[in-house]
Amino acid sequence: MQHPENSFDAIIIGGGAAGLMCALTAGNRGRRVLLLEVSNKLGKKILMSGGGRCNFTNLDISADNFICENRHFVKSALSQYTQWDFIAMVDNHGVAWHDKQQGQLFCDNSSKDILQMLTTECQQAGVEILLNCEVAAVSVAGGDWRIETNLGRFAAAKLVVATGGLSIPTLGGATGLGYRIARQFGLFSNQTDASLVPFTLTGKWQEFSSALSGVSLPVEVSVPRKSFSESLLFTHRGLSGPAILQLSNYWYAGEQLTIDLLPGVDAAAHLLATKKSHPNSTISSVLINYLPKSLVHALQRQWWSSTDETDATLHNFKNHQLLEIGSHLNCWRITPAGTEGYRTAEVTRGGVDVSGISSKTMQVNEVEGLYIIGEVLDVTGHLGGYNFQWAWSTGYVAGTNI
Repeated sequence: MQHPENSFDAIIIGGGAAGLMCALTAGNRGRRVLLLEVSNKLGKKILMSGGGRCNFTNLDISADNFICENRHFVKSALSQYTQWDFIAMVDNHGVAWHDKQQGQLFCDNSSKDILQMLTTECQQAGVEILLNCEVAAVSVAGGDWRIETNLGRFAAAKLVVATGGLSIPTLGGATGLGYRIARQFGLFSNQTDASLVPFTLTGKWQEFSSALSGVSLPVEVSVPRKSFSESLLFTHRGLSGPAILQLSNYWYAGEQLTIDLLPGVDAAAHLLATKKSHPNSTISSVLINYLPKSLVHALQRQWWSSTDETDATLHNFKNHQLLEIGSHLNCWRITPAGTEGYRTAEVTRGGVDVSGISSKTMQVNEVEGLYIIGEVLDVTGHLGGYNFQWAWSTGYVAGTNI
């Protein structure tokens, strides 16, 4: 098909994971594709992810790894383009990878390998790419999408919104454009929040955490809806680590967390039993077998002694006191002041309501030729490569339908 210079089969707004996957998929089908990216570089989030090694997918992908008001919505895209499909592309490009833990796949060398793979695929598919391209207006007339930008006006039969969420605004792409386009064409967006993000604390617990900054330990953390058993990390501002990041997907402002510092150990029963068998032991000497020494001493000042020097032996504690201390250890309740916000959030929870989107094609049900993919949708994956897989899967599905 012959096209005027600024006319395309499809225009994709957003040069991140979902947009790149969509572009290369459509390009490989012979479509003339224009990819618009507002920042000065493609795939900035890919580059910084996984500590620079990109946790690009997970060996175990299922709908249970995603939060969505319609839990069945994610199934179609994930089945149309699976983790094995993406791994095959990675292998085909000779990108070395490893399973770090719990099926989380990372590049051996650098996130740059994944971005290079995607950009190479786009180049081979003839995708045209414009960087530093700010979209000023979107309209549709006579079946054609019209896009006005700082670099000119463009038209296409299909428009794909792959603008991402609001997380990490310093990367330059978190403009909220996708939500505005969705709203313009009658779609509803659910409340957005920073997610996969550390918690902040205030007062004595912030001082407590700051003093322990860098200390990590396995815990079980929970809110009424969900619990996770992974590592917790104390920071200068509060709590982080995989367990906390996972739980942040399910936490809402003002809610209390429950932290089990000794998962699998009944702390109260253990203290009472040790009081009988070794009454001259101190609580600290018992707990140091299970917890980092610095944490034990910090907890001592909070829960059973005002100073290190007055850590009395177990026989000096009444049974009800040991029961209370044990309860604190297995059921530490704390209310975060908030989160570190979008500045450090890996993803955005909430977004464009999926009730208006076809799960089979990613097209807007009531708007012909408009597709919405990736993080801008109200679908949030767990930590561990799931959000990238959602980007690959939805990008592929849209790319096969535009």
